Amino acid sequence: MIRSDRSRLLRHALAIILATTMIHAIGAQDARAQAGHPLQDRFLLGVGTHQGLGGAVGKRGYVPATNIKQMQELGVTSFRDDLSWSDFELPNRRLGFAAPLSRLEAQINARTARPILILGAGHHLVPNSLPPTTDEARQRFVDYAIAAARSVGGPPPLFELWNEWNIATRSNPAFNAENYLALAAVTYPAVKRTAPNAPFVVGAIGDDPGWRWTESLLQGGLLKYADGISVHLYNHCDRPARRSAAEVIERLNAFHRLVTRASGRPDFPVYVTETGWPTPTGKCGVNAQAQADNIAQLILWAPTASSWLKGIWLYELKDSGTNPSEIEDNFGLYRFDNTPKPAVCAVRDSWAFVRSSLKAEMMKVSNDVTAIKSATAKGQRLAVWSNDPTKRYEIRLKGDAPTASFEYPCDPSPKPAAGAWMTVSSTPLLVKADEAGIPEFDVRQRDH
Repeated sequence: MIRSDRSRLLRHALAIILATTMIHAIGAQDARAQAGHPLQDRFLLGVGTHQGLGGAVGKRGYVPATNIKQMQELGVTSFRDDLSWSDFELPNRRLGFAAPLSRLEAQINARTARPILILGAGHHLVPNSLPPTTDEARQRFVDYAIAAARSVGGPPPLFELWNEWNIATRSNPAFNAENYLALAAVTYPAVKRTAPNAPFVVGAIGDDPGWRWTESLLQGGLLKYADGISVHLYNHCDRPARRSAAEVIERLNAFHRLVTRASGRPDFPVYVTETGWPTPTGKCGVNAQAQADNIAQLILWAPTASSWLKGIWLYELKDSGTNPSEIEDNFGLYRFDNTPKPAVCAVRDSWAFVRSSLKAEMMKVSNDVTAIKSATAKGQRLAVWSNDPTKRYEIRLKGDAPTASFEYPCDPSPKPAAGAWMTVSSTPLLVKADEAGIPEFDVRQRDH
């Protein structure tokens, strides 16, 4: 009996070793395969828009023709919007795009960017639908989701199940994990049968201290009903030193570890479907330059996580109001009147800098200085910034790099990098070199 147990344990151990080896080999294969494609082919950079709320003319000032041009100016590849159940299912169970969703339909049909569409928000004509808590309400929701999947043309959209369900649970206990899991379990297979190439994303998890809500969903088996999981990350009301891209990245990595443990897959797709920094005059927010710097840092870091991070959507494209002290009015990259904030050229230039990356790695130069080194088909790239906006540094390339140039987001033109001490601040420094590569560099703190 003892010998039999030992043999069984030995076989079990060998099986684990073999399985682990296979997982690592598959992971390495996936990483090599992904490294052969530019970032823009395997990652979505998007913006949040509000065409799907407010009817044919919304109070937030979103107008498809204007907003489509803005997305083209930014170079983003996706947008996120609401495909509201109550606007998509009209009386007498007529399902489809009609006047209330005409702005959203126009933006989708322009095919400027790939949509991720939020399914949810209940229906005033469907009992027990906010949230769906009965089999009948869930079936009505599934019917709406199927019709939505059939109605969206063009490249396959992404669908996201509800928006910040966990935030609603604070005021309505029906928004619990069990009801969300039940809705995901019936909606996911129905949408996948209808639109097999449209990724179905679950979660849309709002502020979740200690990840308690996330853990309850993961333990309940949520990932069985998903092609990916989404999270929203904000810190604009944290203490000022923590209102940074570094804090968002830190929390996103913690979220990724939870998902990896639950799925057994380090590459299980994660989507940040909302993140951003508002620019109000009140106590919660940042100034316009800090907004631009934080967003640029996040975009420049993204290629280092692209084996699992599949998209980031910046909230939001334009300000939704004109009250300078109202947080919700001031998240935009553009102001309410559609004039650009510094974030516009920060997004445009940082995305242009990394979108052709084949692979990238992060180097921690010091506690305060982060560097991202990436390779493209045309040469190497180096992005460097200070995580502390109160500290400045300088770097100088050590080796011979006659073709290397440097610039900052929003600069009109690059400058030669050879022999120059280049300023490093919270505004990222962007260095390009040809196939010879970027040599190592010296760094020193700069006196103010």
